[in-house]
Amino acid sequence: MSGWLRVAGLGPGDPALVTPEVAQALEQATDIVGYGPYVTRIAARPGRALHASDNRVECERAAHALALAAAGGRVVVVSSGDPGVFAMAAALFEALEAGPPDWCDLDIAILPGITAMLAASARLGAPLGHDFCAINLSCNLKPWDVLEHRLRMAARGDFAMAFYNPRSRARPDDFARVLAILRAECGPERLISFARDVSKPGEALRTVTLAEATPEMADMRTIVLLGNSQTRRVGRFVYSPRSVEAP
Repeated sequence: MSGWLRVAGLGPGDPALVTPEVAQALEQATDIVGYGPYVTRIAARPGRALHASDNRVECERAAHALALAAAGGRVVVVSSGDPGVFAMAAALFEALEAGPPDWCDLDIAILPGITAMLAASARLGAPLGHDFCAINLSCNLKPWDVLEHRLRMAARGDFAMAFYNPRSRARPDDFARVLAILRAECGPERLISFARDVSKPGEALRTVTLAEATPEMADMRTIVLLGNSQTRRVGRFVYSPRSVEAP
């Protein structure tokens, strides 16, 4: 097959944070496929078609991209952040597994990007400086019971945590439940940071204790970073020490 497919991370928003590898793939592409707001970050031009779609059709979008590549297109599927972190890389492989066997012969590569949790952590200091985990707080693809279990186990393991998709109009109350669980497991003095629109003109950073945190501090444009039991402030920064003392 003469076509190829790349799944690329566009980073958190600032064009300066798009990697040279991704920029080169975008320059060579005949087709850009992705969720509408991400596709609009790519300039239209002759010889490059833009294929925008809705947010909840990831597998259909991936199958469309694979079909375009199978027909000879040079296709880039775009995600924000890193495509392997709650984004299109996994959807691509789901579609590949369900599709025609010859799709597996395509030239496919996943191009990493700077994900929102790392951009937010860098702005804040180093709150993810020790062991940490990332949890998607949306219940669209997993039940609440699974989400609650993972929250409690991560808290009991004393992980710092990065939360994606914390609060939406469709889920206005779920983040309040998350905060209640975290207070119960971690105590009220644990530091929690809210990073909204990181690397964009409206960037806003805020660090409070769990006792002070409210659901309204987060929305779908916010990454929430919870520290571990050792996370602390130094000046205007927040960091988690690199070492942990034995109990």
